[in-house]
Amino acid sequence: MAERGRVGTHSHIRGLGVRDGEPLPVAEGLVGQVEARRAAWVIVQLIKSGRMAGRAVLLVGPPGTGKTALAVAIARELGPETPFMALSGSEIYSAELKKTEVLMQAMRKAIGVRIRERRWIYEGVVEKMEVRYGKHPLNPYAEVPTGGVITLKTDKETRTLRVDANIIYQMLQRGITEGDVIWIDEETGRVTRVGRAKGYAGDYDISPKELVDVPSGPIYKEKEFVYTLTLHDLDEMQSRRESLLSILFGGSAQREIPPDVRAQVDRTVKEWVESGRAELLPGVLFIDDAHMLDIEAFSFLSRAMESELSPIIILATNRGLTKIRGTDVESPHGMPLDLLDRLLIIKTSEYTADEIREIIKIRSHEEGVDLSPDALESLVRLGVERSLRYAVQLLYPAKIVAERRGRSRVEREDVEQVARLFISTKESAEYLKQYEERFLR
Repeated sequence: MAERGRVGTHSHIRGLGVRDGEPLPVAEGLVGQVEARRAAWVIVQLIKSGRMAGRAVLLVGPPGTGKTALAVAIARELGPETPFMALSGSEIYSAELKKTEVLMQAMRKAIGVRIRERRWIYEGVVEKMEVRYGKHPLNPYAEVPTGGVITLKTDKETRTLRVDANIIYQMLQRGITEGDVIWIDEETGRVTRVGRAKGYAGDYDISPKELVDVPSGPIYKEKEFVYTLTLHDLDEMQSRRESLLSILFGGSAQREIPPDVRAQVDRTVKEWVESGRAELLPGVLFIDDAHMLDIEAFSFLSRAMESELSPIIILATNRGLTKIRGTDVESPHGMPLDLLDRLLIIKTSEYTADEIREIIKIRSHEEGVDLSPDALESLVRLGVERSLRYAVQLLYPAKIVAERRGRSRVEREDVEQVARLFISTKESAEYLKQYEERFLR
C-alpha cells in the first residue's frame, strides 16, 4: 500500500544550486532565476563572514516567481540546523498581542541556542528486568509497580541495580523490554530509550525498533547532551520560571513577555556563550507580503536590524508603487524610503516555458504524480497562459481523476478535466465582470 504524506510547497528545495559562485540552470530544487540566485549566494557569503549587521534583504517580483523559494534556499545554504521563521505581514495584527510584540517573538524564534550539558547517567542493554507490584493505594483490587531490579550490560561491564517505582513506571510506559539500550539520568531519574541492541533483535523478521550498538565502557559514566532551543523558548521558560519540560509538554497561554525578562535571557545566553556552554545559531526571519506591515512595524524593524541579537531578516513583496500602510504617502513597494536604503534588494522575473516545464517535473516527482508527455505540455501551457501556481495546484487533482479512471499515469484529458473544474484567477476575474450586476457589493 502506498504511503501518502503531506508534501510541503518548498520541501524539495535543498539550497541555491550554486557551484563556484555560478548558479546552475536546474539544481537543488531551484529552476531559473539565475541573477536572483547569484545575488542570494552573495548574501549567504556576507552572512557567513559576519558582514550583514544592520542590513536586511528585500525580494521583489510578480506573484509566483519564487521569492519564498529563494528565502528557503538561503536558509538551507546556511545549514540544516538554521532556524527558519516565516510569517505574512498581515499576521502581526492580533487582538491579543501588540504588533511589535508579534515581530519581536518572531525574531527571537529565528535565533537558536545550542546548549551543551554534561550529566552522569547509567547506560546499557537491559539484560534482565524484574518488576515488583503492590496494592493500589486507592483501589484494593488493582496492583501498581512499587519498584524492581534491572540488570544493565555494556561491552565491558554488567551491573544489577535496584530501582524505585518511578523508574520502573517510566520503563513500562515507554515499552522498554529486555534487549533495549537505555539511559537513566542519575539526578532526575529520567529514562530514555535509545533503541534495540544489535544481537538482541529476537526471533522477529520485521521489527519497528531502531537497532543500535551495544554501549561501550562502564555503565555509570558522564555523557554530553546537546539541546537546541530558540531565544523565544528561553524567554518563555524565564517568564514562567519553569523547567524545560514546560516547553516540551505544554505551558500557559500565549502572552506578552516583559522586556526585563528578555534582557535577563540575553545576559544568561551571553554568559553561556562566553563560558563555552552554548553557541548561537542565527537564523532567518522571512516576512512575506511585507507591504502589509505599517509604519510602526517598519520603524521597529529598522531598530531591530541594529540589534546585537538579530536574525537575518528577509522581506518579500509583489507590490509596486503603493501607499505605506498607516499613512497617505506613496512609496516603492509600500515601504519607507529610509528603510529601503538599508535593504539589499533582489528582483525576480517571470519564468519561461522551459523553466515552468522543469518546475512542474520537480513538483510532480515530489508529489508522486506520473505525467505523460502530453499531460506535461498541457500543464506547461496552463502555467504560461494562466499562472505557474495554478498549474502546480492541478497536479494532484489530475492524479485523482486518473486513478478514478483506472490509470496510474496522468494523461492530457485528466489535466483538461481538472482545468474545467477549477478555474484560475484570470478566469475568476472574467467571471466577475460577466456577472458583475448579480454579485453583492
